[in-house]
Amino acid sequence: MAAKNNVVRLLEAHHIPFQVIAFSPEIHSAAGVAEAAGLLPSEVYKTLVVLHTDPKARPMLVMVAGDRELDLRRVARAVGDKKVRMAAHREAEQLTGLQVGGISALALLNRPFDVYIDRPGLDLDQIAVGAGQRGLNVRLAVADLLRLTRARPIEVTADPATDFTRDKGI
Repeated sequence: MAAKNNVVRLLEAHHIPFQVIAFSPEIHSAAGVAEAAGLLPSEVYKTLVVLHTDPKARPMLVMVAGDRELDLRRVARAVGDKKVRMAAHREAEQLTGLQVGGISALALLNRPFDVYIDRPGLDLDQIAVGAGQRGLNVRLAVADLLRLTRARPIEVTADPATDFTRDKGI
């Protein structure tokens, strides 16, 4: 095994089958990870830090496929808020203690985050997610990811094949 960190140890301790995906730490995007690993971008999920407007509310980790764009209005609706915003890189790193490009819900299990996964992830058997450091992902069953992270499915993206609003500037 190329790398063993806390996420890998966690998965081993829970006897969860997984595959380690090591790649250049210079790659910071899910699409780049997918290309390096020979996976489809829809099989590699990025973990985004999203904040409520109320600073006392728990920050959110939202897992989204590499070929999809997060819609903050959909996130706000799904979590019952009027407005949410993406954490800036510096904020995300301060809140998680992890570098952008290595943020992982699996590495933050005992931290005060609400964890969500975009609903299309439920249609897949396995996905690759960050393993808590740049240059390392793990591929595991979606059911195991949901069980460990207690991620709640919400609809927070549009299907890239049918979302024509981006192309038309709508």
